[in-house]
Amino acid sequence: MAIKLKTRVALGVGFLFVLLLLVGGVGFYYFNKISTDSRDVLKDNNKSVEYGRKMLDALNTWEKEHDTAHKIFEENLAAQESNVTEKGEQEVTNDLRRDFAEFLRHDDSMPLQLALQKNISRIIQINLNAINKKNALSDQAVENAKVIITVIITVCLLIGFTFMVNFPGLIANPISKLTEGIQAIANKDYSQRIHLDRKDEFGDLAKAFNDMAEQLNEYEHSNLAKIMFEKQRAETVINSMKDASIGIDKNGTVLFANQQALQLLNLKDADIVGKKQEDVQRRNDLFRFLTNEENGMPFKIVVNEKENYFTKEQIDIKQEQETIGHVIILKNITPYKELDVAKTNFIATISHELKTPLASSDFSLRLLEDERIGKLTIEQKELVQHLKDDNQRLLRILSELLDLSQVESGKIQLNLQPVAVNEMINKALAAVQNAAKEKNIQIKQQLAENLPAILGDAEKAGWIINNFLTNAIRYSAQNDHIVIKAHQPDGQHIEIGVQDFGMGIDVSLQQKIFDRFYRVPGVHEKKGTGLGLAISKDFAEAMNGTIGVESTPGKGSYFFCRFHVA
Repeated sequence: MAIKLKTRVALGVGFLFVLLLLVGGVGFYYFNKISTDSRDVLKDNNKSVEYGRKMLDALNTWEKEHDTAHKIFEENLAAQESNVTEKGEQEVTNDLRRDFAEFLRHDDSMPLQLALQKNISRIIQINLNAINKKNALSDQAVENAKVIITVIITVCLLIGFTFMVNFPGLIANPISKLTEGIQAIANKDYSQRIHLDRKDEFGDLAKAFNDMAEQLNEYEHSNLAKIMFEKQRAETVINSMKDASIGIDKNGTVLFANQQALQLLNLKDADIVGKKQEDVQRRNDLFRFLTNEENGMPFKIVVNEKENYFTKEQIDIKQEQETIGHVIILKNITPYKELDVAKTNFIATISHELKTPLASSDFSLRLLEDERIGKLTIEQKELVQHLKDDNQRLLRILSELLDLSQVESGKIQLNLQPVAVNEMINKALAAVQNAAKEKNIQIKQQLAENLPAILGDAEKAGWIINNFLTNAIRYSAQNDHIVIKAHQPDGQHIEIGVQDFGMGIDVSLQQKIFDRFYRVPGVHEKKGTGLGLAISKDFAEAMNGTIGVESTPGKGSYFFCRFHVA
């Protein structure tokens, strides 16, 4: 019959209770027995001794106080006769009664008085001997009780100690085995089993645990082939990608690198996969560059003795809003780079070739306006003015295209030197005064005092500020105002910006406005080419500066550029 754990615990506690009850019961029995025996000794024998002593005292005072002595002797003799408890005491008491009666008939008989004293002394001695004997028996009983209680306590202690040692193991050992099994399962060791030859709750728990482990083991093996298949398929997909790809987890371990990446890094799969990022960085300069640099400008790698251009993109892999790793993708943009170079050269050539005839036509239009050649009608003057405006617009576009081609080709010439901020701003303001007057726009200045010089190209930096001012005037309403600002946000930079109060730019469009040929949708002013801000950005980055915009639709825009302090 299976005994449940609860029953075992109850039996164990009950067993300890029985042991305590046994020790207490035996102790109480012997304590009560010794106490009773002691009372008996004091109760009977001491009374007889006391009666004898009083009778002796009465005999001693017989002649002086005859009546009182006779009464005391008679009372104590009667009490002695009713308190006979020891062997031989009855015969001596009877002799005492007979001698006392004889003594009363012969009042002055000395021999009878001596006989009375002798019998009284015998009674006292009998009871004293009995007291001593009973004391000895009581002492022996105490010693026996000590031995018995000591034996019982020792046996109970041994049994209790054995119970204390073994009974906790009855509960703790299965719990320990279950804990080990659970830890093994947590570490994905699904082969772990718990063997408990018990028919209680722990046995049921062990059986349930083994069933769970068996199911987990079956599930693990049933999914292993599927996982391996998915792994191989993922590796096939990764290796079939045209772009070089490297996967790194959040702990810095390289998870994969496809064939294109291995070819660029000149490494084997075993040299990188499963290795720590820091270890690979120490052995491979290109890998160190790819893992340390942020997404940025295209870079050049020599592959098969040919220059190839790549861009790097780092994609974070997230799971439940937590980044668990990232993938580095290298896109080969060499064909696009070659096309871009060809386009740049073409634009530069066309712009240069068109600039001469446009300048010539502009000169011819100025001659037509000269009245010394001949007077024009009002209609003819309007046509000439329109032609001049279109001619100037074309010249401005060609100038911007030439600047753009210089930036794209990397042939931009920079003359980095300290540039005074106030002087540069004043030149830019002078260049836009006429445009501001045409729309009656007031330009306010908020310039911090004692600004240090910036490190930049005076012409290119001035071009950026001029572009900010031109755009602010162009997109401001008639009779409005704009603000040009300059301050030092930190010890390393100077920020120069222009604030307008026009229509503003939506947040989703603020990054696109620095792209080439991009113009904000819905703006009626079409005179811009969409190149000014793109060229400004390239100029700023060429001088190691940054450019940006802060704008709220309906409240205006703030374009700024940060330069390094000289």
